[in-house]
Amino acid sequence: MPENRMGVMPIGKLLARMSIPPMISMLAVAMYNLIDSLFVSMISEDAMTALALVFPLQMIMMAVSVGIGVGLTSLISRRLGERRQEDADSAATHGMVFALAIWVIFAIFGIFFAGDFLSLFTGAEGSGEIYEMALTYCRIVMIGSVSICFSIMIGKTLQATGNMFHPMLFSLVGVGTNAVLTPILVMGYLGAPQLGVAGAAYATVIGQTIELVIALYILFSRKHAVSVSFKGFRPQPETIKDILVVAAPTMVMQAVMPVLVSLLNKMLFAHGAAVFVLGVYYRLSTFTILPVVGLNQGALPIIGYSFGAGNRLRLIATYKYAVVAATIIMVIGVAIFWIFPDRIMMLFSASPETLEMGVNALRTISIAWLPAAFGIITIGLFQALAHGVFALIIAIVRQLGFILPLAYILLINFGVNGVWYSYPLAEIGALALGIIFLYRVYIKDIKGLPDGTPVGGKQCE
Repeated sequence: MPENRMGVMPIGKLLARMSIPPMISMLAVAMYNLIDSLFVSMISEDAMTALALVFPLQMIMMAVSVGIGVGLTSLISRRLGERRQEDADSAATHGMVFALAIWVIFAIFGIFFAGDFLSLFTGAEGSGEIYEMALTYCRIVMIGSVSICFSIMIGKTLQATGNMFHPMLFSLVGVGTNAVLTPILVMGYLGAPQLGVAGAAYATVIGQTIELVIALYILFSRKHAVSVSFKGFRPQPETIKDILVVAAPTMVMQAVMPVLVSLLNKMLFAHGAAVFVLGVYYRLSTFTILPVVGLNQGALPIIGYSFGAGNRLRLIATYKYAVVAATIIMVIGVAIFWIFPDRIMMLFSASPETLEMGVNALRTISIAWLPAAFGIITIGLFQALAHGVFALIIAIVRQLGFILPLAYILLINFGVNGVWYSYPLAEIGALALGIIFLYRVYIKDIKGLPDGTPVGGKQCE
C-alpha cells in the first residue's frame, strides 16, 4: 500500500520515486507557457507583450487551484498517516467541489472583468492592438479553465497517496496535445485557419481538456488509497476548515507573485521592451523553478505522513535530501542562464535592443535562484506541518516587502537594468526570515517527535 511505502522505504529511494514524476509534470506545465510564447513571438513583440499581460491572471488562477491542492495533499497525507481512511476519502471529495467553485469564479472574471484589468496597463496611446490580443487570449483561457482546475485537484489527490506516476502521465498528454496544436492554430499550418494569439489559447484549452479526460478515467477506473464519491455527500465544515488552514496562506502566498508581476508590468510598460523581457524571464524561469516545486510536491506528502505517524528521523531526512537536490537543480539553471542568455533570448525573435536588455535580466535575476532552493523546500515543510502562515509571511515580505520597493528605487536611480537586482537582494532577506521560522517549527513540532522507523530501512523494497 502507498501509505506503508511512505512509512518504511529508504528515504533517498522514496523521495526519488515521489519527486521525479511531479518534476516531469511541472516541466510539462512550463512547456504550456513556452510553446505559446515561442509561436506567438513569431507574430510580433506586441503579441508576446499581450501574453505577458495575461500571464499574472493565469498565475493567480493556478495559485488558487494549487493552493487548495496543497491543502488537500497535506490533509489527505496526514489522515492516511493517522489511519483515518474515511476522513481522507471525504477530503478527496471536497477537493472536487473546490475545483468546480474555482472554475466558476475565474470564468466569470474572464467574461465580465478581464477588459477592466487589462486596460490598467494598455491605456497608453497606440496600445489598442495589444489590448485586443490580450483580451482575446484571456477570455478563452479563463472560460476554458474548467479542465485545468479539475486536473490539478485530481493530481494533488493522487500525489497525497504516493501515486506520482499518473498525474505525470496525464500532464504529459496535455502538454503533448498543446505542442502539436499550437503551431497549427497560431500559424495556420496543415490547412487550419491562422488564428494568431487566439490559436494559442485554443490549443491550451484543448490540451487541458484531453488531460482532464484521462485524469477522470484514471481516478474512477482504478483503485487508489483514497476514493472520491458523491453518494450521500455533504460538505463538512471541519474538512473545509482543515483544507483552508493550509490552502489559504498558500493561495495568498502564490498569488503574491502575479500581483508583483502586474505591478512591475505597470511600472515598466513605458520603458521599451522591459515588459517583453520580464515575460520571457518568467516563462523561462519555470524550467528551473517548477522542477524544484515538483521536488517539493514529492517531499510534502512524505513529510506530512512522517509527522502524522510520529517519525522524526524520516521527516528530517526527507527535508535534507530535498534541500540538497533543489540546490543542485538551481545551480544548473543559473549556469545555463549565465552561459547562454543571448541564445535563449533569440528563441523569442528579440530585436538587438531587447536582446541586450534580456541578457542582463536573465543573468542578474537568476542569481536569486541559489537562496531560493532553501526557501521553496522550507515553505513545503511549513505547508506539510500546517504552518502555512509562516510560508505566507515569507512570500509577502519577499515579493511586496523587498522586490517591489527595491525595483522602484533601482529603476529611478539606475534605470531598467537596475530593476533586475531587486530579485537576488530580496531572496537573501527571505532566506534569513526562513531560517528564523524553521528554528521555531523545529523546536515546537519536530524536536519532540519519536525517532520512528529507520531512514534507510529495507522494508517494502
